[in-house]
Amino acid sequence: MNTLYIAWQDPQTRRWHTVGRLDREGERYRFGYTHGALSSPRFTYLGRMMDRAQLYYSEALFPLLANRLLGEKRPEYPDYLSWMGLDQTTDELELLARSGGRRGTDQICVYPEIEPDTDGRMTLYFFAHGLRYLTPVEQEALAKLQPGDSLQLTPDEDNAHDRYALLLESGQAVRVGYCPRHLNQGLRRVQQQVPIRLEVEKINLDAPLQFRLLCKAVFSLPEGFGLYATDEHQLLAKQPMAA
Repeated sequence: MNTLYIAWQDPQTRRWHTVGRLDREGERYRFGYTHGALSSPRFTYLGRMMDRAQLYYSEALFPLLANRLLGEKRPEYPDYLSWMGLDQTTDELELLARSGGRRGTDQICVYPEIEPDTDGRMTLYFFAHGLRYLTPVEQEALAKLQPGDSLQLTPDEDNAHDRYALLLESGQAVRVGYCPRHLNQGLRRVQQQVPIRLEVEKINLDAPLQFRLLCKAVFSLPEGFGLYATDEHQLLAKQPMAA
């Protein structure tokens, strides 16, 4: 994994926009803003990277993203890795991709550019959102889930906050969470083309809510379908700038 996208949530509309792209190029990192950074008048810039028309390079992971990784010396770090189904050999980009890089103090998250395996299958991992909105009956259904259980993505047509919202439902059609908002539009596009096999990867009943339910989506895109071909994923940069 060598590419992550940075998504930003508009505090007024609550809509997520893909505003940046991080690439690992050998021993250095490159960051550039994407066309999604122009989609809201309320978005300015990230970190100290104030020029949206430039590319930025760094030998180390940019502080904007490095600060979203839990320190290895923290006592909860082994549990943190376990919740995400990862181990000590995991590199920092994969760790960011799996965790989503979410912090309670801002409206930023990250997601990976996934590539097909040798059989043409794409595999995407994400944690369920919105668990605090589950009813007691739905929380009980969540607690009974097991790795490998089938889930389904169901359009939430009555959602007043997000017209693209997707519910996560158990095999018994019980709500057990929501798909992360920044993935909704992309996965809706995929579902219109091909079926998505969605299942429980891990259930962590002892974890904070944001790490409680880890899902795995597997699908094969039809030829010519570009999951990252939308305008908001395309770089704005014209000239490089050293960080």
